[in-house]
Amino acid sequence: MTEPTAVPTRAAVAGDGLTQSLSELASAVVGLPLDLQIPDVLRDRALQREVSEQLADYVVPRLENLEAPLLVVVGGSTGAGKSTLVNSLVGRRVTATGVLRPTTRTPVLVHHPADTEWFASGRVLPDFVRTGSNSRRANTIRQVACSTLWPGVAVLDAPDFDSIDETNRDMAEQLLGAADLWLFVTSAARYADQVPWDYLRRAADRQASIAVVLDRTSPEALADVRRHLARMLSEQGLADVALFSVRESTPDAEGVLPAAEVAPIAMWLRHLAANEAQRREIVLTTLQGAIGHDVASAQRLRGAVERQLQTALHLRRDVETVYHRAHVDLMRSATDGTMLRGEVLARWQDFVGSGEIVRTMERTVGSWRDRLFRRSSTGPEHVEAAAVSGLHLLILERAERAAEEVARAWGSSEAGRVLLERGDHLGRASRTVAVRAERIAREWREAVFDLVSERGAAKRAKAKALSVGVNATGVALMVVVFAGTAGLTGAEVGIAGGTAAAGQAVLRAVFGDQAVRELAAEAGKDLSRRIEELLAEEANRFVELLPETGGLEAARDRLDAALEDVERARRRQEVR
Repeated sequence: MTEPTAVPTRAAVAGDGLTQSLSELASAVVGLPLDLQIPDVLRDRALQREVSEQLADYVVPRLENLEAPLLVVVGGSTGAGKSTLVNSLVGRRVTATGVLRPTTRTPVLVHHPADTEWFASGRVLPDFVRTGSNSRRANTIRQVACSTLWPGVAVLDAPDFDSIDETNRDMAEQLLGAADLWLFVTSAARYADQVPWDYLRRAADRQASIAVVLDRTSPEALADVRRHLARMLSEQGLADVALFSVRESTPDAEGVLPAAEVAPIAMWLRHLAANEAQRREIVLTTLQGAIGHDVASAQRLRGAVERQLQTALHLRRDVETVYHRAHVDLMRSATDGTMLRGEVLARWQDFVGSGEIVRTMERTVGSWRDRLFRRSSTGPEHVEAAAVSGLHLLILERAERAAEEVARAWGSSEAGRVLLERGDHLGRASRTVAVRAERIAREWREAVFDLVSERGAAKRAKAKALSVGVNATGVALMVVVFAGTAGLTGAEVGIAGGTAAAGQAVLRAVFGDQAVRELAAEAGKDLSRRIEELLAEEANRFVELLPETGGLEAARDRLDAALEDVERARRRQEVR
């Protein structure tokens, strides 16, 4: 029997530069945010999981421990006889057999006692928890030391990759990606099934080391089935794999087949255990194939994250475009004369008197003021209330329409539809927007009054003489901001224009021409800022559902850098 293999020190590790680069690649792949539900994203996520698991479970640990025992993972279809084969190779029951499926619920790792340290230390299969008994926990392996196995080779009984249990299927795939050698077990009844051939083709694509066992086949059918299986393997580019046969026979009470039935497989594994050079050749071949496959897959994932980025940017542009347009529309409606309609116009007309005010604007302000308050019983507070109410409703209506527009734009793509389902009634403005819009209108009115009060402080004598008052002056400034003709038609143009001119006359009398322009501009900017803040909050309901474009760009760039480092390391130092 071969002497126990020694656990190498760190000095014996080969390819440190490549190992570090591949570790960084694994980290970069794990960190790729593939959150948006874009076309083929399920395929992309599966590839991300496959690459990250193989790099973390196999490639990097194996590069750091090239002298570790050869890990033979026994995998295959449900009912193919994997567990019985493992028991038979070991010579005693180490894994459960039976008719209930799935039989192998916890993967069983069998090794020689001399190799215990390799597996107990986590140097091999580092992401799996070791246990001494069966466990239903994910990523758990039952570890069994058995002196009837040979040092240098470990055998792992994996769950069925066509199991009815999804957790078992995922674990089977992960373990197959961590194998130095995949011992694929099938039977006369299952060898032509589609699922195992999908796995075999994927193994061939990454140049994995494979051996095939045709199990549970009657002596009469063995030759024909074996011949057909060999032809199928050749057609799939697997003509060079080792092919073994095990005839149908009854296991003993320990779940062990007659030794003669598994002797060729046992002899082959025993030979590998005794031949360090051949074991190393298998390990390096599988490693080379795995690294090449993982690098190529990571390059495809680069395209996946780029598609995520472009989709996120497109969805973000939808939001930004709609809410920018909403802001422009709102400010246009607030400053083009549209607000001087309906209730606001009526109250303003009541306040300043009849249309005669236009004809009397050339008279003194004092005369105008006398006429104003003799002819109208409406005070400035009535105009304020109408202006606040009108502005509130204007903001609310446009915020509602903006939410509908974004929802319609996002609804045209699957990614957008999925995000809309995650949000809270995104097709409507937020529940608090009515309160916030009303608060904006009130606070802007107060800001306008504060503005005229501050500007009028230096003109106290004149302001007092005119006795116009802050409220009336503030209302006049609001009307000047609202003034314009773009939203009016017919007779409204003359009416609104004339009544706005009355407000300008009051302001000119108090502040002068230049100050009126400055006040109107300042008040307009203040209103624009308040509306912009509200719409930004509304837009953020959509934006916060999107992945950060900066994060996507950083993840993409990190993956690019990791791939470049791996390629440089591969050129500098071949694994061999």
